[in-house]
Formats: sequence, structure tokens, C-alpha cells
Amino acid sequence: MSNLKEYKKLNSFNKLILKNDNKNLNDILFKIKDSISNDLFTNNLSSPQKKILKKVYNDLFEKTDQEKNKFKLSNHVIEELKRQEEKNIPLYLVHRYRYEIYPERQILDEYPPYLQIEPSSICNYRCVFCFETDKTFTDKKAGFMGSMKLDLFKQIIDQAEGNIEFLSLASRGEPLICKDIVKMLNYTENKFLNLKMNTNASLLTEEKIHAILSGGLGTIVFSADAADDKLYSELRVNGSLKRVLKNIELFNEIKENKYKGHKIISRVSGVKVNNEQSIESMTKLWGNLVDQVAFVDYNPWENVYDSKENKIIKPCSDLWRRMFIWWDGKVNPCDTDYKSVLSPGNFKNINLKELWKSKEYNNLRSKHFNQERKNIFPCKNCSVT
Repeated sequence: MSNLKEYKKLNSFNKLILKNDNKNLNDILFKIKDSISNDLFTNNLSSPQKKILKKVYNDLFEKTDQEKNKFKLSNHVIEELKRQEEKNIPLYLVHRYRYEIYPERQILDEYPPYLQIEPSSICNYRCVFCFETDKTFTDKKAGFMGSMKLDLFKQIIDQAEGNIEFLSLASRGEPLICKDIVKMLNYTENKFLNLKMNTNASLLTEEKIHAILSGGLGTIVFSADAADDKLYSELRVNGSLKRVLKNIELFNEIKENKYKGHKIISRVSGVKVNNEQSIESMTKLWGNLVDQVAFVDYNPWENVYDSKENKIIKPCSDLWRRMFIWWDGKVNPCDTDYKSVLSPGNFKNINLKELWKSKEYNNLRSKHFNQERKNIFPCKNCSVT
């Protein structure tokens, strides 16, 4: 039985280099305190949200002995706060608290703190660390490959709006493959405080760049793991570093000429899988093209179903943090289980709130909480906590 190290999903950055160094932390704290004390910005919050905001305030500004699971401002959160309008800061902090603290304490809210929507499960790459290398998954006859219809996407967004503020447009595949991605991005405009999209950037076009910059995205993550052609091609099989560089340069050109002052955060983020990769070389290549350069820790995502059982008993925080909706409406508690063994149902049949608090979902949470991961497949093979 394997003694695989736990993979902590929250703040999984191995390294994060910011163009801005956060020396103005005191300014951000002053801005937070000012916005929390402004009734104009907090009157629209519900009673439960106001209670959360009070906890945020106490953790940030009051001296307490309780250090465990205390709400803190990490560097990337500060960068997000800088880009928020002051009137939105209290609501942003409420949802950030739900995202960071609730899962660590196994607190279940009415809606997931984070929603990941999959525009497409298809990918044009075969990255060595990704489950897209599993041919039983990518075989068209297996039924896992496809792209989301626009009507389904709109239904999901309509239910999420006003209830969930943190979302991603990405999961098992490359979102820019979806033929309706431009319309999808346009539909999200002004609807969420923290909407992110992950892309390998190989399929960026002028039309898609305009949709990214005019839609509702707050963060765009360009996935890249190396700073030279050879290593990039070895890790991101079928990929071209030159093409990606050209596309990101085009993104910056359009942003500078047509959307100057846009507050979107751009990040190049790679998976740290070997010693050939270095944050120094990544920063040298990408640092002038994006706001942030990062590595996330590697986790053996490639095929959890064939992995060895481990001894991890700690509950998976994603069960209280995230909900995934695949291109066909199927809901899943995580993307490590990329074949949906643990799916509690389909969005086409049940709404977001009912799915999140469904019997199937709660049974899974209960087993994890009671240290019964060893009795759940594929959780017993997974290292995420």
C-alpha cells in the first residue's frame, strides 16, 4: 500500500512570482476596513453574509489566539482585491472566506463556494501529467468527449449568478475548443466577482481575445510549464511554444490598444514535474508578458483508477469547496475522478442547490468525514485533501 504524500488543493502554488510585490499591503487593509464599515456596501448583504464578514474582520484586524484555519490574505488574493471596486470588496471577502475556510472546517453552505464549468472535455494537447493521456477516456466511443451547448451553459450561469461568485471555465479539456466559447464569455459579462479561465493558449484568435477582454473574466491563466521549445514539447505533447508565445503577445497587443486599463489578471502557470523546470527561466520568458508566473505542485492526476491505494484518511476539502459540471451537464465532486464514478447526478435533471446538498453528495462527505476514504473508489487512490 502506498504512502503517497497528501496534495493540499488550497493554495497549491509551488512558486508564485508577481509583477507587483504587494508592498502596499497596508493600503489594501485600509481599503478593506473602510469598505466593511461602509453601510452602502454592506446593506445588501444577507444576515449570514454579514456574520461571515464579521469573522473576516476579526481574523484580519483583531488579535486572537486561534491561528488554525484563520482567514489570511495570500499574495494572489491581494492582487484580486486590488482589482475589485471598493463597493464589491465586502461581498468578495465573504465568498473568499467561504472558499478558503468553510472546506477546512467541513461547513456546508447552500451553494458551492466554487463552480467549475467545462466548456469542452476535448483537448488538442496530451500533456504527460494529464488524464487526457488515458486512451480509455479520450476514445470517442467511450462517450466522455464533447463540448457544452450554449443553452445549457446559460442555464448554469443563470442559476449561479447571485449565488456563486467564484467560478472557472475549464476542467478536463481545452475550453477554447468549444465552438460557442465566444458567446459563452460574452454571456458572463458583469455577472461574477471572480471568474477565471484556464487555457493552453494555442487556439487564441483575435475574436476569442476580444471575448476574453470584453466578457466577465477576472483572471486568465495560460497553462505553460517550460521556457524552452524542447522541454515544452516534451511536457505539452502536440504543443508549440512559439505559437503560444505569439498568441499571448497578440493578447497583450489587443489589450493595450483596445482595452487599456482593463483589470484582468493574466498568469502563466505550469505544473512542476521535474528539476529541468525553473521559476527563474519561466519568469525570464513570461514575466514581461503576464502579471503573474507560477508553478503548481504536481499531483499524479494521470489515472487515479489504476493508482495504488494509499493510507490517507483526511477528508477531501473539495467536497465542501467545489462542484464540477461537465460539458453534458453531468455533475462531479472533483476532476481527479475524470470518468465520473462519483457523480451525484446531472444538472439537466436537478438544480445547482439540490445537487450540492443531494443525498449522494452528503453520503460521500459523511464517509470522508468519518475517515472512510479507504472504502470509496477512487478516493482511496487519491492524494487530494
